[in-house]
Amino acid sequence: MSTSFAGLLLPLVILVGALWLGCVVLGVHGLLLGRMPGRWLQRHVRQPRLWGAGALLVAYGGFQRPSLTAVGIGLVALGHVVKPSS
Repeated sequence: MSTSFAGLLLPLVILVGALWLGCVVLGVHGLLLGRMPGRWLQRHVRQPRLWGAGALLVAYGGFQRPSLTAVGIGLVALGHVVKPSS
């Protein structure tokens, strides 16, 4: 493996790992607690439990299970759009 390829691969692996970890942490937080961390997410996510379930499916599906990833992306979008029933 050449040095330039390793120099490109390591930041990519770190970036994908950080995105995966972020999806897992935000998904568990939204699913279990029913609220989102941070001001921006609290303002924009209307259904945090639905959003959290979608984020966990995206993290679990990854590149190996594209159907789970598609369903997860749909649930994340619904978490932004669906109004809470009150």
